[in-house]
Amino acid sequence: MRARTESRQAMQRVFIYDTTLRDGTQAEDINLTTEDKLRIALKLDELGVAYIEGGWPGSNPTDKRFFQEIQNYGLKTASIAAFGSTHNHRTTAAADPNLKALVDSAAPVVTIFGKSWDIHVTEALGTTLPRNLELVGDSLAFLRPNVRELFFDAEHFFDGYKANPDYAMAVLRRASEAGADVLVLCDTNGGTLPGDFRRIMGTVVAAMPETKFGVHTHNDSGLAVANTLEAVELGAVQAQGTINGYGERCGNANLCSIIPSLELKMGRTCLPEGKLALLTPTAHFVSEIANQAPPSNQPYVGDGAFAHKAGIHVSAVVKNPLTYEHVHPETVGNVRRVLLSDLSGQSNILYKAREFGFNLDKNDPFVLELLSTIKEREAAGYEYTAAEASYELLLNRVLGRARSYFTVTRYRVLDDNVYDREEPLTEATVMIKVGGRIKHTASTGRGPVNALDMAIREALSGFYPRLAEMRLLDFKVRVLSGSKQEDCGKGGCGTASHVRVLVECGDATRRWVTVGVSHNVIEASFQALEDAINYKLFSDDKEKLTKALKG
Repeated sequence: MRARTESRQAMQRVFIYDTTLRDGTQAEDINLTTEDKLRIALKLDELGVAYIEGGWPGSNPTDKRFFQEIQNYGLKTASIAAFGSTHNHRTTAAADPNLKALVDSAAPVVTIFGKSWDIHVTEALGTTLPRNLELVGDSLAFLRPNVRELFFDAEHFFDGYKANPDYAMAVLRRASEAGADVLVLCDTNGGTLPGDFRRIMGTVVAAMPETKFGVHTHNDSGLAVANTLEAVELGAVQAQGTINGYGERCGNANLCSIIPSLELKMGRTCLPEGKLALLTPTAHFVSEIANQAPPSNQPYVGDGAFAHKAGIHVSAVVKNPLTYEHVHPETVGNVRRVLLSDLSGQSNILYKAREFGFNLDKNDPFVLELLSTIKEREAAGYEYTAAEASYELLLNRVLGRARSYFTVTRYRVLDDNVYDREEPLTEATVMIKVGGRIKHTASTGRGPVNALDMAIREALSGFYPRLAEMRLLDFKVRVLSGSKQEDCGKGGCGTASHVRVLVECGDATRRWVTVGVSHNVIEASFQALEDAINYKLFSDDKEKLTKALKG
């Protein structure tokens, strides 16, 4: 009985082959150093993928060094794969420098690609169809004794099959005869529709029932994930893709959608037990290293994947999350978020209040007052969906529980634009009242926001030393197109429109976003900066209170 259970589990396993470090870096705006690749590889190993394709050791120094350095790390779950092509048609496998580099990389797994579309053989490669079969067979036969596992990527397979099915199948058979452990069917141009994909792969699997197949799809038609899942249904045991779908043109199949869909909806095992909850942190880590902003609407791992804005949605989710969530966010390491806007209802207010430690009754007048305040401020251009720190401050102010840390009585910003100077000089002067005392300070900075920030900090540093921990991390300005039409004739449109400023700050343990709105970009910036400083002081007080209560 136990043997049958283990056999059934083995049949249900899908081996995840991550190619973020190779195919993912072919995206036009992604460049990774060797150190970047090493950090991502360690994170992928922690997630528990089966294979990490490190790159093409014969193509560039960065990848060559990666294969040297990764040998110094003891990976727990993943095997490192090196990538290359079949040998040059003008030479032999034994004399080919690309194949030699693959062997020299010492990678236990090697993946090579070969042409399976006749037009690529004759026009792109510039050789004959029989010679291409020799390239595939000879390359794999040369590599076979030197590696633990050997995979063959049949490049452009689906387009090749549609053009010349007999030749595409001949390429697969030659690769299998030469010792490839897995034949990976590639939709390299990403243009195959699910119906054609299903028909072709089903035919191939039926024709070669003893062969192990993998799948490698691109997203040029927005179907990479769907086709990958279809391939698994048809028997593929290996799924290739990248974290966040990074890749050339429109990207590769997104492993952040493939893995949870397989595990949670198709009953397939992809990762070691308990590792699926690392998916969202891994996706965000990779985007940070790649210097990319993670799409908020990305399935499963995006910040907006489990975000609820409409009041009727929130009301239902509070009663039963399955009403508007197809999986529990915690299973993939994400969190449920309730957003506040002019679409908010009482349910949103109550939910967000509980997040911040306030258990309010729906009939509490405070709830109606806060809802009214939020709607009025959002009508004026404020945005609390992103600026939750400003919302928390507003919540406490309306409740009458917010301490007044300081009051700005006056500020002024001057720009000294002397054109023979490399950089204009900006000076900010502030008058701040703290504990009945007036502090009058001035500071210079790189632009008005920096100058104001420096001046406020100087005024408050003697009272609140921990402000030195705070750092400005991001600054966004958006012109609001919703200015009242009747104001246009008075200069209320165009350059006189309202602007919204979002400021993201952080310290050693927290990150927070605040918002300001005004016709004047400096005033809007000042509002957001003032809220950011207040939030830092407010959070420090909460931290001290929590520690005192625990003590």
